[in-house]
Amino acid sequence: MAKAPKDNAVTGNVMFYSNPQPLNKEKHGKSGVKPVDKPFEFMANQHYIPMTAQEFGAAAASFPVVFAGEEKNPIAIMGIRQNENLFVKDGQFEQDFYMPAFVRRYPFVFANDSNNERFVVCVDEDAECVTNKKPEKGFFDGDQPSAFTQEALQFLENFERDRQSTMLMVKRFKELDLFEMKDMHFQGQNPDGTPAERQKIAEYYAITEDRLRKLPKDTIQELHESGMLSVAHAHMISLGNWQRLVNMTLRRAAEEQSS
Repeated sequence: MAKAPKDNAVTGNVMFYSNPQPLNKEKHGKSGVKPVDKPFEFMANQHYIPMTAQEFGAAAASFPVVFAGEEKNPIAIMGIRQNENLFVKDGQFEQDFYMPAFVRRYPFVFANDSNNERFVVCVDEDAECVTNKKPEKGFFDGDQPSAFTQEALQFLENFERDRQSTMLMVKRFKELDLFEMKDMHFQGQNPDGTPAERQKIAEYYAITEDRLRKLPKDTIQELHESGMLSVAHAHMISLGNWQRLVNMTLRRAAEEQSS
């Protein structure tokens, strides 16, 4: 694995990771991962998760997948209220729904080695599942990365490839002016049964069917052949899940009041 870089060589902050360190035999030869009671507690307070284009189809039946900010970064909306992930309960992920690859790679991550212009495999040493005391799955087998680590490395490489292709897709969507700003509103009920004040719960960018229809036929064909058209359609289908989030939020709020 990579040797520990010089000070400040590994750059960038990544959601969930509090202490990512370059993985190497000298430091992590006896370390690995262990089972924990609440394996997904680390994401319980995160109401959105970054997504790659390759995941849109699988995720479309679970939650809204939208584009956020001026960069139009694709994200999965997993909660309406701040610091609440509706798909995590008591540290467990709801198994009936899609789990983003961004989450599945934890506690491993690629970090940028600015000195050598490459990526370094890191592990979050503060992750609850990481241990140096009799791990169930070690990071190393003798002097070589274990099968577990090699599998994780392959996952990271695939994720990075998908992330870069997603950036190219978003760039193409921008060039074609496919994005529109959208609002999501919610109107609940007061305790006396009267309609509550209408609230805006989200603001995001979406691709619309109208803008797709206005594209020239050859551009539509280009998007179809590249797979981008199916990604756009999966994104639009996923927006039907906003009501699911509202319903889940209302149920959780009711549970909080009754407890």
